[in-house]
Amino acid sequence: MEREYTRRALLGMVAAGTAAAQTATPRDWSGQNPIQYPDPDVRALDDRFRKYMIGNGSMKRLHIGTSWAEGPAWNGVGKYLVWSDIPANVQMRWIDDDRRVTVFRNPAGYSNGNTFDYEGRQLSAEHGGRRVARYEQNGTVSVIADKFEGKRLNSPNDLVVHPDGSIWFTDPSYGINGDYEGYKAPKELKEAVYRVDGKTGQITKVTDAVSAPNGICFSPDYKKLYIADTGAAGRDLKVWDVNGATLQNGKQLAALTIPGSNAVTAADGIRCDVDGNIWAGARPGVQILTPQGERIGAIYLPENCANVCFGGPRRNRLFMTASQSLYAVSVNTTGAHIC
Repeated sequence: MEREYTRRALLGMVAAGTAAAQTATPRDWSGQNPIQYPDPDVRALDDRFRKYMIGNGSMKRLHIGTSWAEGPAWNGVGKYLVWSDIPANVQMRWIDDDRRVTVFRNPAGYSNGNTFDYEGRQLSAEHGGRRVARYEQNGTVSVIADKFEGKRLNSPNDLVVHPDGSIWFTDPSYGINGDYEGYKAPKELKEAVYRVDGKTGQITKVTDAVSAPNGICFSPDYKKLYIADTGAAGRDLKVWDVNGATLQNGKQLAALTIPGSNAVTAADGIRCDVDGNIWAGARPGVQILTPQGERIGAIYLPENCANVCFGGPRRNRLFMTASQSLYAVSVNTTGAHIC
């Protein structure tokens, strides 16, 4: 059942390092003290974020019970959200019409990130098969990428599509580091970001100037590519200029900290809105940054947010996969691309 939700609903559990963690109390579900509007866990850290806040909007928890929720993607035709529960080796589905949650695929290749291409086919980054897979309209599965220069990929993590038909994906080693989110195995390739040509299927490495490439998204005009680096030597947001099938001028966009402290945090899944702002799964939940890397807003969650996507009939609802739960909140903007 869909329920209004903020961090107080889980006995005040909140991302470590924030002052609110010391004083938060459980939300009163009796109805005697309803939560105020706007939702206090959607916060403007800069006045520029206020126009994206909806005055009577509130956080909702749509589902609880996953082991590690990841990879949300919105299907506009079916009006459902699909996401991965990596350790359980399933994909889940939240259906907009009646708010039901069902198991969508079992097994699911220990999938992590998901998206849909411009023909409506689902793409999944699979840890289990160490591959990028595509679910065809007739139900068959095509392998888009599983090797580079004769060596197995590590564990594709997240992916995006380009209007030219190409598929861009990140390949850290998280899925082969143990047997919890895939199968433990030695690394054969350096962590990198790849592009698969939509016409020829040729795989090219576009950059390995990352410690552990994770979330990935394009700017609204597809002229920039953003990568969340979650490696020990990185832990920042990076940006490149897109020049056809190649990347140029890579640099750090932002190094994230938890609001109100100097504690370093890292972005996981990322998406852009139509204004070019980057919405990043990062403690204490979601952080929102301008195209210049300036933090302007934050959404507080009681669980670690792994990934986000814009969905709903108007694509103005932010879905957040966070540890054991799926959350959503309406915002006054829309996603830049299909996700």
